[in-house]
Amino acid sequence: MHVTRTNTEGLTQHFKVVIPAGQIASQMDHRLTEVGRTVRIPGFRPGKVPMGILRKKYGPSVMGEVVEEAVNDGARKAISDHDLRPALRPEIAITSFTEGGDLEFTVQVEILPEVKVGDLSALSLERPVAPVDDAVVQEALARIAERRETTEDAAKSYKAKSGDMVEIDFEGSVEGVPFEGGKAEGYGLKLGSNSFIPGFEEQLIGVRTGDQTTVKVTFPADYGADQLAGKDAEFAVTVKQVKKIKPAALDDELAKSLGLETLAALTSSVKDEIAKDYAQMSRAHLKRHLLDALSDTHLFEVPAGMVTLEFDAIWKQVEEDRKAGRVDPSDEGKSDDELKSEYRAIAERRVRLGLLLSEVGRKNNIAISQDDLNRAVMTEARNYPGQEHLVIQYYQKNAEAKEALRAPIFEEKVVDFIIELAKITDRTVTVEALRADPDETPPEAKPQPAPKSSEAASAAKEEAPAKPPKPKKASAKKKTAATE
Repeated sequence: MHVTRTNTEGLTQHFKVVIPAGQIASQMDHRLTEVGRTVRIPGFRPGKVPMGILRKKYGPSVMGEVVEEAVNDGARKAISDHDLRPALRPEIAITSFTEGGDLEFTVQVEILPEVKVGDLSALSLERPVAPVDDAVVQEALARIAERRETTEDAAKSYKAKSGDMVEIDFEGSVEGVPFEGGKAEGYGLKLGSNSFIPGFEEQLIGVRTGDQTTVKVTFPADYGADQLAGKDAEFAVTVKQVKKIKPAALDDELAKSLGLETLAALTSSVKDEIAKDYAQMSRAHLKRHLLDALSDTHLFEVPAGMVTLEFDAIWKQVEEDRKAGRVDPSDEGKSDDELKSEYRAIAERRVRLGLLLSEVGRKNNIAISQDDLNRAVMTEARNYPGQEHLVIQYYQKNAEAKEALRAPIFEEKVVDFIIELAKITDRTVTVEALRADPDETPPEAKPQPAPKSSEAASAAKEEAPAKPPKPKKASAKKKTAATE
């Protein structure tokens, strides 16, 4: 076998491989002999079939196997002899071969670049942090109390106000024809909750128990059901009962109903959960700053094939989002050529950062343990309350799905490693700035209301009151430069 490097274009290496006819013939005879030991042909015992008969009967298929194996061996030799690290599978093209002649083919392989990691301890990063204000905690507690509120029947003469609960029967119709999903009995509706289409709840302000009324509304143009979008509708409503809402008191009894001993313990738990929420957002910003810094300070050529694969995956998602009516606002008004140029730059950045983080992990022996994978599975399972066991079973039965968790785990471990080395300066910001998308410029600091998700403390988790589903709005696709 003769391997000759014919050309080098950046990260692409070109080779010509020639395997002499005698070597092919020798491998052919060896393989046919192996076949002859096991095949059964009438009139011959296994192992006693003449080579001529074997060649005639099995020659074409065996030749295909021999050539394929020889080509693969030649490609491996070209790579190993030159100590190359392929980025992708090599491209092989047979240029000349006839039975009895030499086998000639070319090998084109893109290699991984040499990644020189800079002094990570010299990185200076800013981490936005926000204090947990008492007002934020109190608002979170108030929402918990609101979810524990009770009701009492109002007198028949009482007129419903915003914030009251009405138990109603209703049936909707468009042009006098009832429509599917427009009827319910004994439905509990909190006035002012905005859980029904605009204008519905406002027309029930002032009703009394026993009243019958007609509510006239217009469905939004972007309503989820096409047959109703933009249509005028009427709802025949019977008010079965008006109820006054009694909010739960913020006291020890509320805390005990949530599994804690005192209000102070509940307050502390809620504050801790808000702090965790803030810390996660803070880390997201810090990670983005880190990736930006690494991208700015580590410029090296990346394999074009890897960039193309990454771009193709991104562009496929863009096209799927388009079909679903989801378009990133920043993409609107741009031609496909402009968008492809932007997304290809994003793909190149992702590949470069991925190679850089991989090199940092390799040089510092950062590895993924089975415990890491198990924790990741449990984290995934917690995203599906009530179905945790199904998620765990899925990963137990699908090794590939479990292995797919390795890449994001590895990335996070490498990021944590670099953060430990870098110089980190905390900067106090508003909650609004902290909640801003890390991929966008944070808004100017200004007072911000309490976050709605902060009462997720383990001792204070509750499900929000059920609401009829609203039509989903198109979600913009973020052109993030993260490496996942």
